[in-house]
Amino acid sequence: MSHRFLTLCVVLIGFGALTGIALWDVGYWGILAPHFQSWGAGQVLADLTILAVLACIWMVQDARGRILSAWPFVALTLVAGSFGPLLYLLVRELRTASRVRQ
Repeated sequence: MSHRFLTLCVVLIGFGALTGIALWDVGYWGILAPHFQSWGAGQVLADLTILAVLACIWMVQDARGRILSAWPFVALTLVAGSFGPLLYLLVRELRTASRVRQ
């Protein structure tokens, strides 16, 4: 296993744990609601939305050259944010490692 793969796994597990705790504590709407209470929080939501859209564009373009469907990861990004790009990178790393072995 590569260092990149292990790093992605650690980030995904850590982010998943943080997300699980947040969902348990405040629920899905509780995570989003604070972003509508001030201009500063709204700016953070807009920034994250822009980053998610850019990540989706990148995933679609990157997947074309790798014979990989980006659409499940794009859908996941729209519903669960950073989990989409993180899982895309993980799958991409696994596919790259399997091609190197062949």
